[in-house]
Parts: sequence; C-alpha cells; structure tokens
Amino acid sequence: MEVEEIVARLEEFILERAFKTELPSIAVSLIIDGEVVYERGFGYRDVENRLPASPRTVYGIGSVTKSFTALAVMQLYEKGLLSPDDPAEKYLPFKLRAKGEPVKIHHLLTHSSGIPALAYAEALIRGLVGEAEYWLPVISYEDLFAFLRKAADWAVAKPGEKFFYLNEGYVLLGYIVEKVSGVKYEEYVKKNIFEPLEMNDTLFIGDSLEGKEAAVPYVIHEGERIRRSYPQGVTADGGILSCVKDLSNYLLMYMNGGVFKEKEIVSEKTIREMTEPHVPIPYSIFEKDGYGYGWRITGLFGHKLVRHSGSILVSTAFAGYLPEKKTGVVVLANASGYPLSFIGMYALTLALDKEPEEELYFIKADRILDRLQGIYETYRGTMRVNVVRRGDVLYLERKGKYTSLNIPLILDRIEENKAVFKAPGIASKLEVEFYIEDSKVEMFYERYKLVKKQ
Repeated sequence: MEVEEIVARLEEFILERAFKTELPSIAVSLIIDGEVVYERGFGYRDVENRLPASPRTVYGIGSVTKSFTALAVMQLYEKGLLSPDDPAEKYLPFKLRAKGEPVKIHHLLTHSSGIPALAYAEALIRGLVGEAEYWLPVISYEDLFAFLRKAADWAVAKPGEKFFYLNEGYVLLGYIVEKVSGVKYEEYVKKNIFEPLEMNDTLFIGDSLEGKEAAVPYVIHEGERIRRSYPQGVTADGGILSCVKDLSNYLLMYMNGGVFKEKEIVSEKTIREMTEPHVPIPYSIFEKDGYGYGWRITGLFGHKLVRHSGSILVSTAFAGYLPEKKTGVVVLANASGYPLSFIGMYALTLALDKEPEEELYFIKADRILDRLQGIYETYRGTMRVNVVRRGDVLYLERKGKYTSLNIPLILDRIEENKAVFKAPGIASKLEVEFYIEDSKVEMFYERYKLVKKQ
C-alpha cells in the first residue's frame, strides 16, 4: 500500500471514529522503513482559544514514560553501576520483598515483583481532578516509601512468577536511577536521553512550559470538556511531556539498535534485552503478549510489535513499532476517550498492507457495538427495549413504573452477519444474538425476537 493511501485512510479513520468521544485534539506521527513519512495534528490543543494542534504540540505521555526509565536503568547497567539482577533493596531505604524473597530490579522492570497494583497513581490522578473518593497526594519518594511500608503483605506470588502491572515499581526505579547516578532522575534523563535524541520539546510535569506549544489537559464529562492541570508528583512512572516529532526520534533510536544520528544511546544488545518478552501477560487478544523492560511485546500478523500505551486521564498516548520493518507510530491526545492504541494499530496494520477493518478484532467489535445501539421492538411493538453502549459493554434496558431491565451484554464472538453476547446470570447462561443484514438488525433475547427501529 502506498504511503498516500495509508495516510488518507488513517486520516479518514481518525476523523470518523477517533473524535466520536469528543477528544479536543490528536497528534500523529508515522514512520515507514526508517523514515518519518507523516506528521499531523488534528483539532485544538486549546479549545477555548482555538489554538490548533501540530506535530510539536506537547502532551502528557503517561506510562510511555516507563520505557525512558527502563532505558536510564540499562544505561547505568552498561556503565557497570548496577545490574538488573541486583535486589532493589540494595538501593532503597527499606526492604522490598514478596513472599519472603527479595524483589530484583529485573522484577520491577518487568512488573513481575509478585505485588499486585497498589493504585497510588489512580488515587493521585483521580483525586486531583476531583473524581476519587480517596485522596492520596504522593508527591515525593519519601511519600511513596511511607505508602509502601506494608506492600509485602499485599504480595500474592514470589518475584518472577506472575505479571502484575505496578506503577509504584517504576517510581522506585526512578529513585534507583537517582541513587546510582548521583543526580535527580529528571536531570539524568534530560542529559542522557532527551538531549542526544534532540527531543527539544520534551520535558517533565512541573517544568516550565514557556515557549512550548503546550496542549491544555482536559477531562471529558457528559460531553463537556473541563480544563484541568497535569497531576504533579513523582515522575518516573508517567511524568514526561512530549510531542510526536520528538517521540519519532525516540522510536528511530530503538529501530536503529540504540543509535540516533551516529550517537549510541545504548548498545544493540541492550535494545534486544529491553524488547524481549520476559514475563507473559495473561490478558490479551494479541499473539504471544509479554512485557519486556518498559515495553509490551506482542505479535501482529506474524511480526514482532513493541508498544506501550499511557494515560494520566487528562492526556493519553500510544507508541509502537515493528523492529524488522523499521515502521512505527506515535499518537497523542489531550484527554481520555477513544483508545489511541486503536489508531496506532490501525496505522501499523495499513503499513503491513492489511485491512484493519477486516483483520483487527477490536476495530470490528467497536463498530458493531456502535451499530447495535438503539430501540428494539417485538411483534407489533408489544414490548420495547433500549440497547445502549457504555464503554465496551452493551446494556439491555427497559424502564417501567413497576418493572425494569438492566442487563449487561458481554461480546462473546463475531461471526458473519452475526454477533453473539453473553448475558450473565446466577441461574442461567444466556446468549443474546444479533443478526445484521444491510440496514436491518434483529435481536434474539430469551424467547423474544426484537427488531431495531431506530
């Protein structure tokens, strides 16, 4: 598929699907065969002042930050200052253990410490936007150390046995970078990663945005865009602000085995180690899904895909690349809404000369969930129900004065002209079937046949 066709179809997809959740803006960069072939901003980085987004618009990249932290750790490893096999507690002011065994740096890098997510970041972010019932202002390493004091009691597996995504582990890695390098984590990353990669518009939450083309962070609630600020605190797990132009340089370094414009950031061996799956991820629809060092590694139509998503609620991100094809994509937005991974995977699928509408299950499912929403009636309108979508779940609803229905429908499988859902129940296992043909949609629920009217 020619670049022009890929770009045209990607833009059509973004305009048709991605803005359905009313995202203020999206910025995209596409790399094919080791060359940046497309960069563009869509929408407004500042809605109220009608300021457009561009490839230099700065957004929060959330957990894509983790790969930078992992890269910093591996640079220090190459200098002989630490090892992934070191117990993390060697560098921490407290013991970090799971089921009595020391958690190694390797386990923090791969989210395999044995400690399930402790949700500090969720409490911090949601608290700052006024959504959470639990306020946890962790803004320093010392705050986190106090929070983690009883984390060992929360462990459910020995280190290395199981994948549990752990934001707190990457904050500890940031502290280890400081301890070993002798400089603040942010300063280390700026000097050793941002500067050699010419990431001139990349910085951290809390830095001055003067002179930057900064996106306004928004919360979208019931169709309203509410201006907010970035969650300020510790940064090693999700505190970088960047743009698609800079992040293209970052991906190019990985594609070129650790080298950018003849400058070696890390060795090719280190890049391979970071982008190999060290621990399997149990929940995925992708081939051989696993976690490396700051990256998620999956298969895409037989090709290795290195990727990561990021969200700090008021800003979202996706970055991914196909090493053997030297092809990658970066997508950023200044709110949460449409999954940016869908846009990224759509672009990469087009670049592989595949049809995303036919071959990406989540794209088909997304379209079907939208298509099935509406009002359904039985024979001669004797009963009417409403099918509504909330996230990835449909709900079958009927509200009456004395009786009502509110049944979640979980998508089970997609067949030709047919979608089958599971309706959970204690005393039954019910399948709800939808048949789709041209403009006609029929639903079979229990003993009823219902036809979509609007």
